[in-house]
Amino acid sequence: MAPSKAKHASGQPWVIPGGFSVLSLQFSSGSAARHCLYVKEHKVRTEKSSHRPLDRTLFLLNIPPYCSEVVVKELFSQFGGIESVELRDHPGSSQESGPKISKLFRPAEKQGFKVGYIVFKNSSSLQAVKSYPFDAPLVVSTEQRPVKTGVQKWIQQYSESFIQPEKLQQKVDNFMQSYDERKEKEAEQKKEEAERQQEEEEGWVKVTRGHKGAKARPHSEAANEKTLQKEKRKKRRKELLNFYTWQHRNTQKEHIAELRKKFEEDKQKIALLRAQRKFKPY
Repeated sequence: MAPSKAKHASGQPWVIPGGFSVLSLQFSSGSAARHCLYVKEHKVRTEKSSHRPLDRTLFLLNIPPYCSEVVVKELFSQFGGIESVELRDHPGSSQESGPKISKLFRPAEKQGFKVGYIVFKNSSSLQAVKSYPFDAPLVVSTEQRPVKTGVQKWIQQYSESFIQPEKLQQKVDNFMQSYDERKEKEAEQKKEEAERQQEEEEGWVKVTRGHKGAKARPHSEAANEKTLQKEKRKKRRKELLNFYTWQHRNTQKEHIAELRKKFEEDKQKIALLRAQRKFKPY
């Protein structure tokens, strides 16, 4: 995207069609060449994410490869406090859901021009950026914050490519801890949902609506077996015990037979104990 060649007043912001404000970027104070950044307020109706609030998010285009997230944050911190900086290869919705993965487990980033999203702490910072004059370039590399390029940058990247085992183990432990916590939370939610759908005393079942997008689960063999056991218990409770005379008579006979059997077993135990207590001097 090339800026328009129309002249603009000195000390004034430069706005091009599309609502983009043009900011001048200079690598160092002694550089003659300048680079153009295109910024505008991030307004996307379809995106309803708290990660990118519409009134505090700045959208950037044409970010050069030597500008990392740290460099971008330092450049724009003069306009106000910054909550987060996100650089991407292409514009898109924020990836707010899911755990945040360490850079050790992500594929290598592509080198090239990027787009960015800056979330400020106050909405007034957006107006300060858009009203910034074009003829006052933002300096990337200074004595206080030097930015390495060329061979020096390659050497730094090569040195950082070696991963220390202690740091790697710490990253793995942190990831597994967050994974276990997330699984425990999901298990608790499933347990609460199962308890809410348990059968009540009257035999009614409370059916609750699942979350949006949830698919109905097919009945498994274990679920069918559990349902059959419930039906058997329910049927057993409904049976009329000792309602007829012959049922009562049979129950008494079974009880007497059980008592006699137990009496004979007790007699055998007593006889065995007496035999063991006999005195045998030799």
